Amino acid sequence: MCDSLANPPRLTGSWQRHDLLYLAPQAWDLALTAHPTLAAMPNIRAWPVIVRRRAPCDDPNLVPIGVPLPPAAAKLRIALTVAAESVIGRAASVSLENCASAAPNFWKPTISRLVTLGAEHGVVPAAFGSLMWQHQTGLRYLSSQSDLDVLWPVSRYCAMRPLLLGIARIEQASPVCIDGEMVFADGRAVNWRELYNALREDAPAEVLVKSMDRAALVGIDDLVSSGIAV
Repeated sequence: MCDSLANPPRLTGSWQRHDLLYLAPQAWDLALTAHPTLAAMPNIRAWPVIVRRRAPCDDPNLVPIGVPLPPAAAKLRIALTVAAESVIGRAASVSLENCASAAPNFWKPTISRLVTLGAEHGVVPAAFGSLMWQHQTGLRYLSSQSDLDVLWPVSRYCAMRPLLLGIARIEQASPVCIDGEMVFADGRAVNWRELYNALREDAPAEVLVKSMDRAALVGIDDLVSSGIAV
């Protein structure tokens, strides 16, 4: 179910998947009333929420957000919508480097290599998923089955092939599976592994491209024609 939360005017703007937002107190009041599981989370009013892809049941005039809970709370994913005016702030993307302190020790060499790779290509990788939430909340989100989730916000001038090859090589030597997306300047995103495999194919290939409102298969040639360097 998608719940709608209305609040007094504060801040408006455009939104992209993975944006981290802060909500007005009235929005939290309604969320905690509708979802008692949220109320059990320590200091939750100080948490950011994350922008998710819009679902068919979502009001297009509202901002679709999510609050993922840790394994101790059954890994529930609470989906809400809020009025843009109830957003009182945005958090900067949480860099992968800054999240390293929340990661298991055996992940840290992989994180260091990914950060270095990003610097070589002019990209600052960001954390999302369990590592980011563990860093943000101080609660245990990571488990032995967790992947290392990384966002790569690439510009149209970034040469994708060598960057993707670098990620693949780092993963080959890593004890943890590297998941995540290449996020283009227009907000569209593609799973890095899917794009890497598609670019290695001799035949024309399609990849699943995600945006705020849809997920659709797009041909590699169409990505190139839209200004994305591969």
